[in-house]
Amino acid sequence: MNRIIISRVDKIGDVILTLPLAGYLKKKFPGCFIIFLGRKYTKPIIEACSNIDEFVDWENVKELSFFKRIKAFKKLKADTIIHVYPNAKIARNAWFAKIPSRIGTSRRWYHWLFVNKQITLSRKKSDLHEAQLNIALISKWVNDYSTVPFSEISCLYGFSRFEKLNDELASIIHKDKFNLILHPKSKGSAREWGLDKYAELLRELPPDRFQIIVTGTEEEAREMEQLLKVYKNRIVDLTGKLSLSEYVSVIAAADGIVACSTGPLHIAAAAGKYALGLYAPMKPIYPQRWAPIGPKASFLVKEGECNICRRLNYCECISSITSKEVIGKLEQFYHEKFCLHRT
Repeated sequence: MNRIIISRVDKIGDVILTLPLAGYLKKKFPGCFIIFLGRKYTKPIIEACSNIDEFVDWENVKELSFFKRIKAFKKLKADTIIHVYPNAKIARNAWFAKIPSRIGTSRRWYHWLFVNKQITLSRKKSDLHEAQLNIALISKWVNDYSTVPFSEISCLYGFSRFEKLNDELASIIHKDKFNLILHPKSKGSAREWGLDKYAELLRELPPDRFQIIVTGTEEEAREMEQLLKVYKNRIVDLTGKLSLSEYVSVIAAADGIVACSTGPLHIAAAAGKYALGLYAPMKPIYPQRWAPIGPKASFLVKEGECNICRRLNYCECISSITSKEVIGKLEQFYHEKFCLHRT
């Protein structure tokens, strides 16, 4: 494997948890050139990863005519493509481009036509974490069937190339406080803790010790309008005001984040920040599969199973996580940053 395409054309959190695969490949094949085929809006994530050598925007390539798409794939001169996120059109294009090694799961019918190195891997039924599953996809072809532990995955991100904050954003980072990002919403990708819980958190966190930054999309800002209005004097409101590259830099400059299972949580974990995830014990969205992985990452989840909530919009299980539990974790983070450092 000298020139390798990693194909993952989905969301930010999924892309972040694919970065350790690139780090793993760099260790296995020193000097290899890694090309990431992804969606345009995830490009800032890829550009922040030192293990990725080139980004290719699938949204541009797929708009080309069939023959121009094949030419674009051939131009990459790849000897291997890893279909981390199965996509029939990409698999077909790689086959027509005659990429020698085409790796993917055997659980897609079109892979039986276009993939010549298949592995039987069921994400739905596995107890492994998403990041471990991504690496397991190539285990058969590197003769390594061992499960990569979380401690090693933390060292494989290569997530370190961040843009410098402009003066306005840099001014919100307080050197004498714990700079905490709250990201209450998830765009429907996860079970949420609830705005009332975040309001409770804002009331109870001591303002002399915590600088609170609230983030989210412009649409989420409208959903949080009342929360943002009531606590405007307690928070720095960045909802709907940041590009993804700016958001990544803000996370890198801050100390920690509280969020449900969503992209910003995994960005913070990969950047080595205190990343506290709030989860429901519901397969397949439970922390065994989607917990943040990083040297300072952790999560809270109710014990047991969450089956009744599966059919409901309201999830009692994640709501049962108390603000007291969250504050307990945040106080621990504060102590580690300031008290232990001074000692």
